[in-house]
Order: sequence, then C-alpha cells, then structure tokens
Amino acid sequence: MVKALIATCALFALVGCSTAKGSFCTIASPIRPSAETVAAMTDAEVRTVLAHNRKGAALCGWKP
Repeated sequence: MVKALIATCALFALVGCSTAKGSFCTIASPIRPSAETVAAMTDAEVRTVLAHNRKGAALCGWKP
C-alpha cells in the first residue's frame, strides 16, 4: 500500500513537470487586464504583467 502511494505521488510529480513545446512567441500572448482588474492587482502582480508584456514586445514584436 505504501509503495503504491509513493509510486502514485512520484507519477503526479513527473506529470506536473512537463512543459509546453515551442518558443515564447508561439505559446505566450499579451496580458491585457481591464482597468478594474489592474485596480485590484497588487504592485507585484502589476510588475509581473509588465515584465511579461515587455518581454513579448522585445522578443515577438507585440504592440501596446
């Protein structure tokens, strides 16, 4: 029983580690939250969204 539980947990851990195939530009898209969403976001969340969108602008040519 314990071995089966350990094996199951290991399987779930491995499945959770899979990544999407492709470049950033093929798998990502700009994040465009509404004004209401931005007002409710923390400073850290806003920085994360800005960093994501700036990366996309630099690598993929996203327009604001």
